[in-house]
Order: sequence, then C-alpha cells, then structure tokens
Amino acid sequence: MHFSSRVDISAPNPIAAAEAQAKAQGIMLGKLNDSNPTRHGLAPALVPSVYTADPRGPRVAREALAAFLSNGSNRADQPDADDLYILSSTSEAYSWLIKLLCNPGDAVLAPKPGYPLIESIARLEGVQTVEYQLQFDGSWFIDTASLAELLDSAHGENIRALVLINPNNPSGSYVKPDERKAIVDLCNSHGIALIADEVFYDYSLEPFAGNARLAGEPGALTFALDGFSKMLAAPHAKVGWIQVSGPAEDVVEAKRRLDVIADDYLPMSDIIADKIPALLEAAPAQTARVQERVRGNLARLHEMLAADPNGLVSVLRAEGGWNVLLRVPSVIDENELVLGFIKRHGLSGQPGYFFDMTSNGYLAISLLPEPEEFEHNVQAVLDEVAALLAS
Repeated sequence: MHFSSRVDISAPNPIAAAEAQAKAQGIMLGKLNDSNPTRHGLAPALVPSVYTADPRGPRVAREALAAFLSNGSNRADQPDADDLYILSSTSEAYSWLIKLLCNPGDAVLAPKPGYPLIESIARLEGVQTVEYQLQFDGSWFIDTASLAELLDSAHGENIRALVLINPNNPSGSYVKPDERKAIVDLCNSHGIALIADEVFYDYSLEPFAGNARLAGEPGALTFALDGFSKMLAAPHAKVGWIQVSGPAEDVVEAKRRLDVIADDYLPMSDIIADKIPALLEAAPAQTARVQERVRGNLARLHEMLAADPNGLVSVLRAEGGWNVLLRVPSVIDENELVLGFIKRHGLSGQPGYFFDMTSNGYLAISLLPEPEEFEHNVQAVLDEVAALLAS
C-alpha cells in the first residue's frame, strides 16, 4: 500500500519513547510542562470536563458510535471504537485521507457524474483527480473494465485512491456486488486505497437487490465516510467519521499515520462530542422521517410525469439518496432552462453539466421539500419545458 511522504513517522526521541513505555506499563507520569488548563482546575463551568486530546476523538463518543454502527444492517463487520476517527465533516475526512495517501502531484479516481466537492478539495491539497465515468443503460453502473484500463495506463502510476460514492450523488446509484468485488481486486492489485462515501446510504428509493455498505470491507484498505449531516438531515450538525478496515497490516500502518494527522489538527471539541450519544439515539427516527418524505415525493413525481400530456420529461431511476435527475429534451439548452426558471418562476436549479454529465438535457431536483412545494417545483419544470419547445 502506498502512503504519502508528508506524514512524519520517524522514530520518537528518547524522552517520547520512555513516556510511551511508561504508559504501556500503566505508569501515569506527571508533567513539568503540563499546560492543559483543564487539569489544573481552570476549566469554565460551561465546559467542566478534562480535555484528553485523543486524536481519534473522545473515547466515550467513539464507543457510542461503534455501538450504534454495530446495530446497522448491511455491514461487512462490527466496527471497533479503535477503527473510528471522529472529525468535523466528511469534507475534512477527504482532506485528511488525501494527506495520508497522496504526495503533491499524485491523483485520486473520482466518479462522474458526481458532486464537484472531491475535485475542489483535491486541488486545495495539490492533488489531481482522474475521472471515471458512470454509465447509464436504464440504470447506472460502473464500467470496471474501463477502470482497469485506466489503472494500467500512464495515468494509473500516480493514482493513490479510488473514491466510491454509495449511493452516488446525483445519479442515486448504489455500488453493485459484482462491481464491488472487481473494484476491491483492482485496489489490491494496484496498491491503492478505497474511499467510500456513504452519507446517503440509508435513503434507499428504488434499489436493486444486494446493496451493502462498504464500511468494514476486509479485502482492501478502506476508509468509509459518514456523518450527521445527511443521517440527521442537519448540515449544521458538523460531525463526521472515518471507519478504517482492510488487511490487518495495512490498517495498522494507516492508523499509525492517520493518528499523526489527527493529532496535528486536534480532535473534535468535547462540547460537540458530548452530544454525540444523544444525537445517535435520535438518528433512527430522524432518518425514517426523511425517508418518508423523499419516498413520498418520488412517488408523486412519477404520478405527475405520467399525467403530463406533453410527456416531455422523465426521471432516471434513482436507487438511493434524496436527489434525482430529470431528463428533458436535449434540444433545450440547460442554461436557458434554468435561466427561464429564474425569470418566470422565481426558482433556480442545477443543470446536468454542473455534475459533468456527458450530454445535454438533465436537471437535478431535490426530493426534500414539503409536498406542496415539491409539486409546485415539478410543475414549474413541466411548464417551462413546454414553453421553451413551443417558442
């Protein structure tokens, strides 16, 4: 497995080595230089706990998270608290993992269509992205043969990680079992890591059989990402996590290096971490509430499209998530369509080219609005498409 040279894992100095040995023997050393004010009775009443500075996040919070994840379905194993890193967001997780795996100038594989976040973060880290294309033939799939060709090409020499979004945004497609097996084999044979972003996983819409989380994947070094932003439908609840799995030797080395990164950036605030157990307790009910909304709106979308006398708009099968892609006649310019929404309907939107769709004629639409607002949005699309074709 390739790791970056950015992370300093040189041997500790004699003092640090002696401190580590004492800790391993259960000896608690006092420190002449202890500048942690919470150990000296100086913590404010609003934050009374003692700051432990665990780089992976407070132990209590990680244990609560591990227990919650162990109750989830479709997991390759039961997560251990020591395999979890709690941090502020999955965006931060991408940044840490790119630091871990890539030297400046290296590359990560990222899916298209896809949300442009990965490219932006990679660019900030001085790392390139190489696109692999999702294909559509009535449903979305990953062309693993093309992936293999890409990894074997000149581009493949500097690729250090492959990103999977499970399910993808905006296509809504889950990773299929045969795709998973092929991708794990490719990662192993090319010495690259798998980054699995599963923030939308629990929002299944029209899935095929056999979907499963990549969290806990044992066959290749895997970093599974998730967090409260989508689980709780609360983007302002900035809590994300990384679960590390894979071959034991790779996992040990990855965590040794990731600990250095986590320690440099300092762990999550105890103020936030203290809320994690309660938020986890609330998560199932909140996820179910969002599921009911998005599934109801998808059903209403199918009804409205079927009833539209013009029959000009269709929806691509969405297996999961809370956004779907509408297909409009390709003779309509996507910019013109969205500008028409702004001018005549007081709405804006995201056309397909925002996600690097390979052809014209797509529009992303959210399934989250309250039903009345959602129907209004869909009707605006139908009306604007009809008006543009009639003009």
